[in-house]
Amino acid sequence: MDKNDTTFIALFRGINVGGNNIIPMATLSAFFVQAGCQNPKTYIQSGNVLFNADPGRVEQILADVRKSIADHLGLSVPIVLRDLESLSSAVQANPFPDAEPKKLHLVFLYDKPTEKQLANLNPDYSPPDQFVVKGSEIYLYLPQGAAGSKCNNAYFDSRLKTTSTMRNWKTVLKLMELGKELS
Repeated sequence: MDKNDTTFIALFRGINVGGNNIIPMATLSAFFVQAGCQNPKTYIQSGNVLFNADPGRVEQILADVRKSIADHLGLSVPIVLRDLESLSSAVQANPFPDAEPKKLHLVFLYDKPTEKQLANLNPDYSPPDQFVVKGSEIYLYLPQGAAGSKCNNAYFDSRLKTTSTMRNWKTVLKLMELGKELS
């Protein structure tokens, strides 16, 4: 890793889920290498790629990866990006520290919502689910599990006019651990 490089986490939405948008992780890693990043490492099949890159080049890297996916696989998939520092801060800011980890999720937003957009969210939309928005993340506590919750990407995207992708807390913690190993 170059001394100016930062560790980033690319969070893909909707790949390798239910037999749709199939992208082998080896192929995804190769696209990141071709785009000029260092040390790409994937975690599970749902599209988590950790890599090192110069922060000034990261937007071009993502554009090149998107183009490779479109050109070689015919797919267009959203990518939400975080650096290791912001991921660590999000973990530290967890408003549900006593929640059972399998019932806790983190929604990563592409854009930070405005106050006007936040007003579109209904805290009673999917009881007994609870959510807290902090910056560009939404912390979801889903006591009955994610399967029956109406608090999903479609809800948050439509209300906040952005793109979101969700990870369970176990995955979030593992991504942070792997990111520390890369940095």
